[in-house]
Amino acid sequence: MQEIKHLEMRGITKRFPGVLANDNVNLEINSGEVLALLGENGAGKTTLMSILYGLYQPDDGEILINGQPVQITSPRKAMELGIGMVHQHFMLVPTLTVAENVALGSPPRKGIFVDLEKVRRDIEEISRNYGLGVSPDAYVWQLSVGEQQRVEIIKALYLGASLLILDEPTAVLTPQEAGELIALLKNMAKQGRPIVFISHKLNEVMAVSDRVTVLRDGRVVATIRTAETTSRELARLMVGRELAFQKNKSRTPAGETVLSLRELWVTGNKGTPALKGLSLELKGGEILGIAGVSGNGQKELAEVISGLRRADKGQIVLNGKEITNQAPERIIKQGLGFIPEDRLHVGTIPSFTIWENLILKDHAQPPYARGIFLQNQSIRRQAASLVESYGIKTPNLDTPTGRLSGGNIQRLILAREITRRPSVLIAAYPTRGLDVGATEYVHKKLMEARDEGMGVLLISEDLEEVMSLSDRIAVIYEGRIMQVLKAEEADERTLGLLMAGVAKEAS
Repeated sequence: MQEIKHLEMRGITKRFPGVLANDNVNLEINSGEVLALLGENGAGKTTLMSILYGLYQPDDGEILINGQPVQITSPRKAMELGIGMVHQHFMLVPTLTVAENVALGSPPRKGIFVDLEKVRRDIEEISRNYGLGVSPDAYVWQLSVGEQQRVEIIKALYLGASLLILDEPTAVLTPQEAGELIALLKNMAKQGRPIVFISHKLNEVMAVSDRVTVLRDGRVVATIRTAETTSRELARLMVGRELAFQKNKSRTPAGETVLSLRELWVTGNKGTPALKGLSLELKGGEILGIAGVSGNGQKELAEVISGLRRADKGQIVLNGKEITNQAPERIIKQGLGFIPEDRLHVGTIPSFTIWENLILKDHAQPPYARGIFLQNQSIRRQAASLVESYGIKTPNLDTPTGRLSGGNIQRLILAREITRRPSVLIAAYPTRGLDVGATEYVHKKLMEARDEGMGVLLISEDLEEVMSLSDRIAVIYEGRIMQVLKAEEADERTLGLLMAGVAKEAS
């Protein structure tokens, strides 16, 4: 791999059917520099970096490395040129171990065999050096989303890229882990590596980058030195208007209990208890935030309530009726809405069209069906209304959902779940990987759901999000609820200690 001292993208244009993803984009980066790439979901950031990594070919424009034009025809060619990428949606094989996934890109040989022992040693060394601690022998399907993200980072570091592209690398990390990663990236830049950092978290962009390039609707609207701008200005450039984030607590008292969890015991993917006698109550008309470090039972909590995972012991009561270990369909009919952690594969079927995903849970019910026949006119009329009212950016209703940006997929899920008027809405990491505009929109919809009387269970590792949205906050640690606090009693230090397992006496 060659050392990249200067990389330039000139006049890059990329079209998809019905969408101009990149429109004459210019971008450059030098060695020892962290360049942040900002923009709303669908602004063209990932498309642009996918072109740089060889996943797409530009319709127009050129790429120069150290002043020389290059043709990046594939990811392998990109890696040969010294370009590595950590993707927002993981490129891992779930049935393989961490070491096997890392070895896939460039397997070291011992005779005719792959030298997995060397890969294990290298992974352990990278983990020690950068604090990314992942077992090389763990199967990817057993890992939390946060741990899978770390595997992607380890894989890029293992391949030794000169220029590193990171697409939302901190979206699944705790504040402490994100801070460690930022320190790592700054250290790598000091050693001469150019780094492209795609993030929606403006505080991280301000902390890590030297310059910021802002995309909007596929075009570059500004390239600014980070020291010469502010978070508010960057947010305005991203969305083209001023944003007003504010804490918005419920103005009315919470109602009756709509969801009750009693002494829940649940086994995780690794065969050990993920929830250990967890008890919790959610009332109608409140947002109850679940705060905790990744891997402490949040995934299993969402799955057991929604019927995707069995409970070993305990009870789940929804609207006064026990739903423990019932089928998801029956739980949905009982009044549960679910915004899952994995919006692409659990929240939607990527190959299905927009309209098909919008009616997934009610396709057999009027007005979408009459007997065994779908009512196409009613379906398309309702789907078009939801696309418009929820601002889903799509060429048409027949577009496969997997082609949408993360923010637009999340809008689709919100449209489907909230318009069903459930009494309980589980929102698992609802703004993970979303830009500030999409985040503002999701927050607004969750608060509207709460104000309409729904009980919202908000699972998030973003403490600022939990503190600003929640009426009460429950901290989870190793499968147990450490404490439930009123939002006004919570601060970042208190929550941080509880998330680390340090008990606090109830006041």
